[in-house]
Amino acid sequence: MIGAHMSENLRFMEALLRFANSALAVSVVAVVATVILAYPLADSLPMAAQIGAHIATLIFATTLKLSYVTRLVSLHRLGRPVH
Repeated sequence: MIGAHMSENLRFMEALLRFANSALAVSVVAVVATVILAYPLADSLPMAAQIGAHIATLIFATTLKLSYVTRLVSLHRLGRPVH
């Protein structure tokens, strides 16, 4: 009974780690894209798009941080090195 629960928990942590890694990759790309839109390309965008790019930068930066922390927790729970 306890062994099955441990195995289920490990499977969940592995799935969570995969999700966190994917979310981290998507978040990095999204932050880079929104920063490029918000700053170097700002002159070619309407004001509403500039505002949206700035807001999106904040949202994706938060997503990046949350996915990184989730990754660290998953690695720790799986007994893997946390770098």
